[in-house]
Amino acid sequence: MKPITRIDRKLSVHMSWWGMEQVPDFAADTTAEKIKQIAVAGFDGINGFIPQPKHEAEWKEQLAQHQLELSVNAYPASAADMAAFLEKAVRFGGIPFINAQVMTPFVTGTEAESLLGAIKELSRQAGIPVYVETHRGTITQDLIRTARYVRNLEQLDLTIDFSHYVLAGEMRSIRPEAEELLQQLLVHTSSIHARVSNGEQIQIGMEYEEAKAMLPHFERWWRKGMEHWLLRSQPEDSFPFVCELGPPPYAMTRVTVEDTGEGTMVELSDRWRESLLYAERARRLWDCLD
Repeated sequence: MKPITRIDRKLSVHMSWWGMEQVPDFAADTTAEKIKQIAVAGFDGINGFIPQPKHEAEWKEQLAQHQLELSVNAYPASAADMAAFLEKAVRFGGIPFINAQVMTPFVTGTEAESLLGAIKELSRQAGIPVYVETHRGTITQDLIRTARYVRNLEQLDLTIDFSHYVLAGEMRSIRPEAEELLQQLLVHTSSIHARVSNGEQIQIGMEYEEAKAMLPHFERWWRKGMEHWLLRSQPEDSFPFVCELGPPPYAMTRVTVEDTGEGTMVELSDRWRESLLYAERARRLWDCLD
């Protein structure tokens, strides 16, 4: 077996642009200020969206100034949708990969496999990797069908976000049957979205005991995904790890009542601080691979 080594490979930790929404410390910041904060915090890139034409110059200038990558998200429901998005990505330039949520949750079996194969071919033709995210409400709606896809397709490049399957399967503990299927998916890891579910909420703060109980499972999966990626990678390749803690309703909230009697919704966790902790954990896992 090919030895696992990270020599001549790079871990590229991205901050989710969506994850910056409604964060109190950054809510009033301009695009340039947010990008600067992401860079100052030590991230290697941003996972977001192709900027609108009127904002392209600003984004390119800021990314170059802070030496950040920009990976983007796509939401195709057909091969034509994916082709059109890839054209925009190629035109913008410099995008290292696309994370795709394929918005066809009721397409299954050979029809789904045909669509996934078409997306893979379009990705090859465009010269931009497309990674299909394991996500509820998409073509990878559930663990069982997605495991079938990876068995039937020659190659399916996945963005691993197991929080969706832990939640959908109400996995407050991990059954052996689920673990077997999850391991099949990890063989196809091409990137990771970091978030922890406790089986009842999609995203729970790391300070809670339920999160502490589940975090070792997620870190075990993240490390195994990195190992599988290393076996397929080439020198100078980069492995994307995205800290993706979303705003409400992903983030848990409560209502505080002010002296005036008016209620204010506040988040139960500090998503920015937790994103930095996820980045630290990713680097620690990566450094342990040698």
